[in-house]
Amino acid sequence: MNYFPDLWDDFISLLFPRLCHGCGNHLLRIETAVCTECFVLIPRTNFHLKQDNPVAQLFWGRCRLEKAAAFSYYTRDSRIRKLIHYLKYQGGREAGSELGRIYGTSLGSSGFIDGIDMIIPVPLHPSKERKRGFNQSEIIAEGIAGPCCLPVRSDLLKRNVKTATQTRRTRYDRWTNVGGIFGVTDEGSLTGKHVLLVDDVITTGSTLEACANEILKIEGARVSVAALAFSVM
Repeated sequence: MNYFPDLWDDFISLLFPRLCHGCGNHLLRIETAVCTECFVLIPRTNFHLKQDNPVAQLFWGRCRLEKAAAFSYYTRDSRIRKLIHYLKYQGGREAGSELGRIYGTSLGSSGFIDGIDMIIPVPLHPSKERKRGFNQSEIIAEGIAGPCCLPVRSDLLKRNVKTATQTRRTRYDRWTNVGGIFGVTDEGSLTGKHVLLVDDVITTGSTLEACANEILKIEGARVSVAALAFSVM
């Protein structure tokens, strides 16, 4: 048996330790981006198992959704918040992919994705995506898509207007900040289709609402939404 690759990996890990950005623990050789402790301790909402959950209720009277869910709770010191921050601001794509894969496995096994035709990530403005180098929602969507065996269509929805960050805005300001900024690029590809819109964090739901309402203008289109986290801050 050749132990050299394992010894070499251990040596490299001493020089350049692989850390879980949810808790700071060293990652084991078999772990990818998220350590086993975080996998176990990140609190699941299980909203995908209940039709009238808090995320779904957020959109009542605002837009017509089929289903709505979020993987975990987003609080100030939560592990999921640290992992999403690592994804968005430190280029940690592997964290987004792994969290998406974990959530996609739950969505697929529960029947949440039954009847859904495709996944569409919430788009960034092209200039912001160029600056960041990627769209975090697309990374998450691709992670979800794997175990769900669904196509990701990042080309069907675009952001026409560059808006300021939503992070420090009030709920009313968040809603007015996204009105009319999204557009569909190919109505024919969405006619009669059931779309799963994917975002990183749901706070007021204003961004997802704006995206959903554009898609719902198309004949026969239906929309569900999912995110990695639901903000309770």
